Order: sequence, then C-alpha cells, then structure tokens
Amino acid sequence: MRIIVPTLGFGALLSPARGDGVLFATGDPDGLMAMASRPSGGGGGEIETGDDFVLDGASRITGLSFTGLLTGGATPADIAQIVVEIYRVFPEDSTVPPSGSVPTRANSPSDVALTSRDSGAGELTYASAVVNPSFAVGNSVLNGIHPVPGNVTGGDGPVVGSEVRLDIALSDPITLAAGRYFLVPQVLLAGAGQEFYWLSAPRLVGPPVPDLQTWIRDGSIDPDWLRVGTDIEGQGRAFNASFTLTGTAVPEPAAVLLAGIAAAAGCGGLPWSGRRRPGDRPAG
Repeated sequence: MRIIVPTLGFGALLSPARGDGVLFATGDPDGLMAMASRPSGGGGGEIETGDDFVLDGASRITGLSFTGLLTGGATPADIAQIVVEIYRVFPEDSTVPPSGSVPTRANSPSDVALTSRDSGAGELTYASAVVNPSFAVGNSVLNGIHPVPGNVTGGDGPVVGSEVRLDIALSDPITLAAGRYFLVPQVLLAGAGQEFYWLSAPRLVGPPVPDLQTWIRDGSIDPDWLRVGTDIEGQGRAFNASFTLTGTAVPEPAAVLLAGIAAAAGCGGLPWSGRRRPGDRPAG
C-alpha cells in the first residue's frame, strides 16, 4: 500500500450541517462473487479490492460497514487488523501513461491511495456480527490475479464460509470533496489458511451513472488494477461490493464565507457591486 497525504481545505474544518446519516450504500450480498482483500502480514501478501462511490457534496465520513466472508474456520475473534483506504479515480495520483500490464486503467482506482485508516494505529474501531454461519458464493478471486495476457482465469471457484458484517467507526473521520472515489477495506486474519473475502452486491441501476465495476490487485500487478468481472472472470459479468458509508454533509467553503459576510454586514447579502447581476457574464 502506498499513500499520498492530502492537504485538507477549509471545508475539512467546518462543523457538520446535519447529523450522521447514510452517504452511500450498495445493498446486501448477492452470493455471486467473493473477492479477497487483506493488508500484508501473517505470511501473506497484500491484496486490495476496491468499489466506487459518489458523493454529491463535500462530506465527512465517520463510519462504514461492509459484508464479507470468513473462510478456513475463521470467526470474528480471528480478526487481527482492519485497514480502510480511499482512492481517487485514475489518472489522479497515478503515473501516466500506465504500464500496459493490464487491459485498461480507465475508471480504475488510482496508483496510490489518497488516505487510509488502520485499526493497528488506533485510527478506527470495529464491531462484527455473523449474518450467516454458512454462506455459499458462486465464484471467488484470491490467487488468480495476473498481468496480460494471462489475466482471464475464470476465477478461483466457489467458496463457503461465515458471512459477517463489519461496522467501522473512524476515530479520525475522512473529509472528501464532492466526486467519485473508491473504497478499499482490508481484513487480516490471524490463523493459517484463513481468508477474508469482500462479498459482491447487485449493480446499481439508478444514479449515480455510470456505476463502475469492482477492481482488484496484488503485488504482481501493482500499481495497476484488474476488473474482477471483465478482466479476471471473463464471463461478461460485472460486480459491485456490499458496503454502506455513513457521515455528514459539510458546508461548501464559498457558501460559508458568503453567509458569514452577509451576517456581519446585517444586510442579508452582498451589495450588487460584489455579486453578478442577472445576465452578467462571469469573469474569465
């Protein structure tokens, strides 16, 4: 995992406009695909799975939940670490042109994470709930992550495990401007042969449009990414992942500044000399 440290603007320091609520959600698992996602450690290399989300306005993410599969006899007690990463969309934070090791980088996560939170550093806390002790998934991706021309493997086959929902509280909330991003949650399990898979969810049929696919990578293709459905499974399917983001909207900096100036002036707004009149063309 590589991270760039963003410079937070004025909006990151503002108080929330309203109480915590759902910022974005994809829905419950559909049992079609299980996608490995883990930080490095415990004898295994890092695997990152990312799915996109859209924020209509500046938002502060205070928590999230995601649903996955624990295999190899794992239970929630075996969770050793959880990492939550946020990526922007390629070509942001990326080398251009890309390496050519994957079919495409269009609409993928960027090369480098925008920010992250790690339970090992005290940056998040979590609670878990077993939804189904025996949940079957039709296909999976764990080891079959390869650069071109060997990227289409069909997947690693069906898996069965314990379906678990993980509820995350961010000790240090993440403030983002309006736009599209990718969420990458990773879970490290303590036991040998145990794996965590993020579970797929139905594709969104309403806004935001277009709904992007879920992408995955490991060290063999880093900094590039592959589409789980199109590039790896190769059966004409595309997948979402099951998650919900919660938090608050934050005021746009310009709106806050204008409201403060108007309140100080006691006139309910700026004089016409400081605003555009109807029909005026903006400068530049």
